[in-house]
Amino acid sequence: MKRLVALVGVLTALAAGAYVLPGGSILRRMTGGQDAQYPSSARVEGSWIFSGPGVREASAALNVPTERSELVADGAILLKAPGRCRFELSMQEGNKLAVVQVGPRRRVEGSELPALSAAMSQVCPILAARASSEHDLETRDAVEQYLQSLGIATRTTSLARFSGEVAYVLGDPEEGKPQFWIYKDNFRPARVRWKEKSGTAWDVRFIDYTSPATGEWMPRSIEVWRDGQRTLRFTAIKSDTRASLADKLFTP
Repeated sequence: MKRLVALVGVLTALAAGAYVLPGGSILRRMTGGQDAQYPSSARVEGSWIFSGPGVREASAALNVPTERSELVADGAILLKAPGRCRFELSMQEGNKLAVVQVGPRRRVEGSELPALSAAMSQVCPILAARASSEHDLETRDAVEQYLQSLGIATRTTSLARFSGEVAYVLGDPEEGKPQFWIYKDNFRPARVRWKEKSGTAWDVRFIDYTSPATGEWMPRSIEVWRDGQRTLRFTAIKSDTRASLADKLFTP
């Protein structure tokens, strides 16, 4: 009887975890869901907070003293469909910086910051991906191809927990492998993990889609981790989904 109970328990556990949606279905639901929430243009204001090795890099780029454990800069994320993104940051006593990306093209105004560029490299092709009923598969395929370019095995799926929630994991589940995580309950992007050819490991995380500062279409916080250490966090304070954004702001 004990063996039977144990066997039933094992079979029940296997049945509960046996089926995970295929990668294509997960990506389709993610990009399709974004269409219902994603505005055609938006300005999200907040703070860029550099820590660890990011402090020295940001201090040099912004031309401010480095004697601090964290560096906080005012800034904004500007998004305009289809797939145009701009990051801005400045300090009252320092320089101004901006990064613009349209498709694969990127332009930097001022000195380039690796952590800021890493954030941009994921926000624009993934978070700003917008599908429509007519182009749903096209958008999904574009996102999937981009993820595969990072070395992510998009047809391999599993489940894990992130930020207190269950998430789908696309990619080899082994620690340190390139992966794309999507929150299971709302199909919003959760994190992207990949390595550069130099060996640098990046982890961009999207946290809190329930904040009144941004709503369900944009995470309140975006974190950038490099080699296991957080180097940058953007925290939204307010957003304007009716912002009139000039096209020249997004010239790549």
